[in-house]
Amino acid sequence: YAKMGYWDADYNVKDTDILALFRITPQPGVDPVEAAAAVAGESSTATWTVVWTDLLTACDIYRAKAYRVDPVPGTSDQFFAYIAYECDLFEEGSLANLTASIIGNVFGFKAVKALRLEDMRIPYAYLKTFQGPATGIIVERERLDKFGRPFLGATVKPKLGLSGKNYGRVVYEGLRGGLDFLKDDENINSQPFMRWKERYLYCMEGVNRSAAATGEVKGSYLNVTAATIEQMYERAEYAESLGTVIVMIDLVIGYTAIQSMAIWARKAQMILHLHRAGNSTYARQKNHGINFRVICKWMRMSGVDHIHAGTVVGKLEGDPLMVRGFYNTLLLTELKVNLLEGLFFDMDWASLRKCVPV
Repeated sequence: YAKMGYWDADYNVKDTDILALFRITPQPGVDPVEAAAAVAGESSTATWTVVWTDLLTACDIYRAKAYRVDPVPGTSDQFFAYIAYECDLFEEGSLANLTASIIGNVFGFKAVKALRLEDMRIPYAYLKTFQGPATGIIVERERLDKFGRPFLGATVKPKLGLSGKNYGRVVYEGLRGGLDFLKDDENINSQPFMRWKERYLYCMEGVNRSAAATGEVKGSYLNVTAATIEQMYERAEYAESLGTVIVMIDLVIGYTAIQSMAIWARKAQMILHLHRAGNSTYARQKNHGINFRVICKWMRMSGVDHIHAGTVVGKLEGDPLMVRGFYNTLLLTELKVNLLEGLFFDMDWASLRKCVPV
């Protein structure tokens, strides 16, 4: 792969290039440069052999270029590989197409023992093809009339097994007691013990009664996650008709459905919360998968207003510097290299609004 042009140590990175940083663990006996070139090739124009149709393609332009390989500090077999992709390799405004190339085949590639996507730089030109969050922090504060302090929320527990009426009672008690938000958990959809319409009705009764009692704007994240996007639209529209200020989806619905719901939420002027359900299946292992900061970038591009971004306390894993890097990715208008927080690239967010870390 290196000899085929997928390695270029002298490559001058363009402002319009999409950059990816992979943590590569090559198979024994595989040169790190060759492994990096193989990842670049398999995520762009190459296949397992040379084909005559290469002569019909402007491969010099469209092939990805691995241009830098550094050893990972503290390890003997892991390397950081920097790879540049021509912007024209990707469909505008499509997370599905972007991810199909960057993470499509390479994670099962024989040349590497393990592979992790640590960070990406999305250029200004490509960012402008995505809508980004519709609301942003300032607009959300204006809608809720809450300033000068963090939003305070909680999740209804137990998350499974409550009846609709008792679920709504928990929502009322929590909001009446001082919370700004209550929320559904990731696996509350429409089960036999509590169908979605029943939950929405009782939740909104609790929201409205607590708002009347306190004189404040209150909300409950109504999870509209369902088996099909059509069912999700139906649930979201019903939630809108009841007067909710926010709906919720799960990461497991997929990038296309997330972007579709973000477009719907923008048109409906609805705040959209994303629960990162399933994230740790590919983000927790330190040498294989995808770092959550990359997911944060993709979700901000897709247009969700809120996302679970972790914390340094509680039951889930959370390193302080790592979590700060996630928050900065979601909140800053311009990112600067900060290796302690895992930010490997400078990146301008192209005026996309901020995404609220929850």
